[in-house]
Amino acid sequence: MAAGKNEAREGASLNWRAEFDDAALEALYRRTMRLQDAQQLRYVLWMVAAVFLMFILADYALLGDDSEFVILAAIRTFVTFCCLALARFIGRHPAQAHQPLPLNLVCFTTITGLLVTIFFHPGSIGLHVSIIVVSSLTIYLLLPNRLPWILTWTGYLSFGFVMVSLLWKSLPPGMLASTLIILVFSNLMGWLTFSRLNRLQRKQFALLMDERDVNRKLQSEIEERRLLEAQLRHMASTDPLTGIANRRHFFELAEREVLRADRELTPLSLCMVDIDLFKTLNDHHGHAVGDLVLTTVASCCASVLRETDLIGRYGGEEFVIALPQADPETALDIAERLRHKVSSLQLPMLPAGHRLSVTVGISRVAPGEMRLEPALQRADEALYVGKSRGRNCVVVAEEAPSAMTARA
Repeated sequence: MAAGKNEAREGASLNWRAEFDDAALEALYRRTMRLQDAQQLRYVLWMVAAVFLMFILADYALLGDDSEFVILAAIRTFVTFCCLALARFIGRHPAQAHQPLPLNLVCFTTITGLLVTIFFHPGSIGLHVSIIVVSSLTIYLLLPNRLPWILTWTGYLSFGFVMVSLLWKSLPPGMLASTLIILVFSNLMGWLTFSRLNRLQRKQFALLMDERDVNRKLQSEIEERRLLEAQLRHMASTDPLTGIANRRHFFELAEREVLRADRELTPLSLCMVDIDLFKTLNDHHGHAVGDLVLTTVASCCASVLRETDLIGRYGGEEFVIALPQADPETALDIAERLRHKVSSLQLPMLPAGHRLSVTVGISRVAPGEMRLEPALQRADEALYVGKSRGRNCVVVAEEAPSAMTARA
């Protein structure tokens, strides 16, 4: 924040023209202000055209329809036409508001027309000085022009007025000095006001750009944090080797299925899957081969399951599966498909004739059981029965009595 008080952005310092020293930043600012400056320029041109038209009426009231009025009316009409033509052109091509030629050509035409009318207007020197002062302030404050051009046109206006005044009427030294003081003061005030407004606008723009950069960085950090949190959640719930749910996450999901099965009175079966002779395989062929076998078997398990089924790594070479809305017969069909698919696997790193196999124990969550552990224990016991029978088989545990019946 302290650095921001000195400069809103790096390179946002301003030069004597009240423009950014950084050319790229100044170009961005001018592109951003293009439509606003074009609209402002059109308003100014309409206003100048309206003032010149009103001067025609004032000239007629003052001069009548004599030759001087006709000349004044012609000059003012020409200037009005130029202003309206440029306003229409800028309306169709807003980008031209920042091009030097159209605006400066109209400035030259308008200022020249204003100076020429002094020769034909009978007004006092004070009236003309007031008009010149107002015109100078209009150039400084309302025209979206760059400072070198503004100084050029206000200098041309003031110097031209002094020359025309000397030719039009010989001014006493005191009146000439007073006129010069008024013109110098009005130009100085116009310059200072122009510089102050432009500096404020550009500093606000620099602050806005700085705020947008901070917001973009903050949004990027928020997105990175979201991705990191998602990764952490994934890591916390996923077994890093096999990519399936880890034990803790599986139990969280399976406990919900137990409650749902009890609430909806639907069957829920569990399967304990163990890779046969995995420790021997791991000892003989190394941990890399053992990891590949674990990953392959996990993929086989996932491939035979339904979308609603849950699978997790229970530990070591054991996997656990929850089968919502599946009775033991359905669970047996799924387990047999899994067993046959694993038996048909051919891994190139294993010796010829060596086949993988799994033993599966199945149990059903009894009605009224509100926890997973009893059914999981029965599935584990069925698994060891299968191991004792020679492995590579599926064993269904006997159904436990209903917990509600037992309580009764």
